Amino acid sequence: MYNLDGKVALVTGAGGERGIGRAIAVRLAQEGANVVVNDISDQGRGPWSGMPAVVEEIKALGREAIGVTGSVAESDDVDAITDAALKRFGRIDILVNNAGALAGADRVPVVDLPEAEFDRIISVNLKGTFLMSRSVARHMLSREPGGKIINISSVSGKKGSARFAAYCSSKFGVLGLTQVLAQELAPHGVNVNAICPSLVETERTFGMASALKPDGMTTEEYRDVMVERAATGSPLGRIAQAEDAARTAAWLASEESEYITGESVILSGGSTMF
Repeated sequence: MYNLDGKVALVTGAGGERGIGRAIAVRLAQEGANVVVNDISDQGRGPWSGMPAVVEEIKALGREAIGVTGSVAESDDVDAITDAALKRFGRIDILVNNAGALAGADRVPVVDLPEAEFDRIISVNLKGTFLMSRSVARHMLSREPGGKIINISSVSGKKGSARFAAYCSSKFGVLGLTQVLAQELAPHGVNVNAICPSLVETERTFGMASALKPDGMTTEEYRDVMVERAATGSPLGRIAQAEDAARTAAWLASEESEYITGESVILSGGSTMF
């Protein structure tokens, strides 16, 4: 276990029931951090109540937590998210840029890709990471000690795939931004790293299957194909879980990673090796 007692973490895109954001927020709380949970809405899907449920889950661990709605793609919202965190806790020690655009009409060949869909993916995945990092880094530079910024990229930020033009472009961009920030913020004691997961079994898997499924196959059937393919493609024999990303984030947020910055940690169970 890592000691994050007294630290304050801000995790974006953390309102989903089975998402990476929720897993990271809860794990950081288990390690001792108080947590600011962000998502674009405080409403969940179906019986899941969304962001308020994550806040209550963290409080049940004996930590403090608040939920703040807002879009990471809008600069005014980003400033409001940061301001809410500072108003409640007075500091932000850890930023996890996890918010991501949902798969949809962007998962088509480049020649068929609508400009609006390309912009939608870039605005959340890349611009959102930029805006949040800029806002929180300004705070981190204003006080000592520094802090930790953890960006969620993807193995698709390392290698391009057909029909993933917007997504790959955004995640490649996140890695470039990570390296730039790492160099700029290192003199101020701020470590900046990225996590690059392969397919993770979350709610998003269903949306991806819906966008990519071939004719004659249901979304449920193709989702099962995707999961099976990911599991068999890994030497470890299983698909990634949100908790795998949370464990990696906890390490990067801790003092155990003090000499790590500008890196992209591949989280693929060995299916992707560079």
